[in-house]
Amino acid sequence: TFLIIVEEYQMQFLSNRKVPIGFVLIALMAATRSNLFNHFGTASFLPDASLAIFILAGFFIASPFFFAALMLEAVVIDYLAITHFGVSDYCVTVAYWGLIPTYFVLWAAGRFYARIAQNNLRSLSVFAAISFVALSLAFFISNGAFYAFSGKFAEMSFAEYAARVAQYYAPYLSSGVTYLVPVALIYALAQQRLKAHA
Repeated sequence: TFLIIVEEYQMQFLSNRKVPIGFVLIALMAATRSNLFNHFGTASFLPDASLAIFILAGFFIASPFFFAALMLEAVVIDYLAITHFGVSDYCVTVAYWGLIPTYFVLWAAGRFYARIAQNNLRSLSVFAAISFVALSLAFFISNGAFYAFSGKFAEMSFAEYAARVAQYYAPYLSSGVTYLVPVALIYALAQQRLKAHA
């Protein structure tokens, strides 16, 4: 009975906050994806939060329409960065469509965790494991698509290409972890407070 009450509080907590959470995620993407200097961040600019945003969107907001809205926002930001702010269009090829499965994997990971999440420390470790796997898959999908469909590596073997992009794997993961860790901790604390008042 106690667990049912806690779960009801948790569902009410999430449903009451879907709209503000959605706006926060949209604003965070606008603020960080528009980083014109380095997707992984610099001393002066935060890293691109897109990877974390899609995981968090999957967890907090189940709607596939919100996933589509975030995809559209990402495309619009990239378009404006290239056409108005002089950002290189090197990565914008046919392979750009690879961002759809890349971000979908992250969103689906968030949806999966939302179904199994529990209010304990072990659940946080499960979230960490799911996020690691999802971020890794996203890295391989996006870079694999770029190799296969961009038309820029016709004379390069996949092994050579993989060796070149491997240096970006750790920064790729860290750009997601930078946002996922504090959000997970804040959410866990909020859930503990709800449980304490149940």
